[in-house]
Amino acid sequence: MKKTLLIAALTTLATTPLIAAPVDYTIDNNHTFPRFSYNHLGFSTQISRFNKTTGTVTLDAEAKTGAVDVTIDMSSVDTGSETFDGHIQKADMLDTATYPTATFKSTKVTFNGDAPASIEGNLTIKGITHPVTLTVTGFKSMAHPMLKRPAIGANATTVIKRSDFNASKHVPYVGDEVTLDISLEAVAK
Repeated sequence: MKKTLLIAALTTLATTPLIAAPVDYTIDNNHTFPRFSYNHLGFSTQISRFNKTTGTVTLDAEAKTGAVDVTIDMSSVDTGSETFDGHIQKADMLDTATYPTATFKSTKVTFNGDAPASIEGNLTIKGITHPVTLTVTGFKSMAHPMLKRPAIGANATTVIKRSDFNASKHVPYVGDEVTLDISLEAVAK
């Protein structure tokens, strides 16, 4: 009888699916670029990016939960012009000497089916924090073809106001509204 119960218990364990656990991913700085765009004097939409981003993403696909913690090196701003890169880092704009980083820390991740659809969190720029919601416009989870480890990729967007972060020089001539577009790739630790 004991042998039969043991065999039944082992059979149940062998056929029961394992519960998924959260997976921690490290952001791939070579393939993660927060971009920002704004209206310049009504003439054009200027698009720039930051070249150094670090952080982690945690996802539990089974439980449909997640967390995002990102740090952007503000001195890595890349406008396409070295002169403007220097200008935009001054105190009346990004003030990178005083505030070298910006951060985003999620408070809630909402899923649509198996993929994140939106990420609510706190964005801190120049020491000022405001809640934002990132709309996820693309998401992929699979084994990285070269690294042979779980990996994720996502694109997300939101709109903020420069004036909310004490960076309103030249408003209204240079647009107050800034569109943030984040392309992110991350690999499991």
